[in-house]
Amino acid sequence: FFLMIRRPPRSTLDRSSAASDVYKRQVSTQSTWGFNYRKGKRMIRRVHYRRKHTYRTASNKIRVVKTPGGQLTVQYRRKIAKGQVCGDTGAKLNGLPHLGPKAFKRLSKVKRAVSRPYGGSRSGEAVKTRIVRAFLLEELKELKKMKTVKDQKKKGKKKEKVAKKQASSFHYLNHFTVI
Repeated sequence: FFLMIRRPPRSTLDRSSAASDVYKRQVSTQSTWGFNYRKGKRMIRRVHYRRKHTYRTASNKIRVVKTPGGQLTVQYRRKIAKGQVCGDTGAKLNGLPHLGPKAFKRLSKVKRAVSRPYGGSRSGEAVKTRIVRAFLLEELKELKKMKTVKDQKKKGKKKEKVAKKQASSFHYLNHFTVI
């Protein structure tokens, strides 16, 4: 009976002491408060929140830890940040830490970006498509310029022909007019 009241020696599944084995044998044969230790169910470890916020919400996650003194205490866990995403495609950006906005802003500029154009803002695939699009747009502009120049030359030649015809017919009419 004395063994059940006192705190068991610290042991893990890997290494255990002889005293803890005795304690385990003692406890495993009985069920305590409706929890059967033979079936592998454990007793609920009750702890107090250290902060005033007492509801189990996403921002109030805790981890129960046993201190070296044997007490169960609470460690507050941070929310896991989603990480940075590409502004064009929405894909996750590789090479950047997953931090919240404030922590990310506190980082040095080198750690906030990858060493290429649009490094911390756009994915490599998006940058590639932008480059190809810019190149194709430039090509299109050049083609349009060439076409307008060609059209102007054609128009110029047509105008010259029309002007020659008009001039020759005018001269011909003037030649035969009677005054």
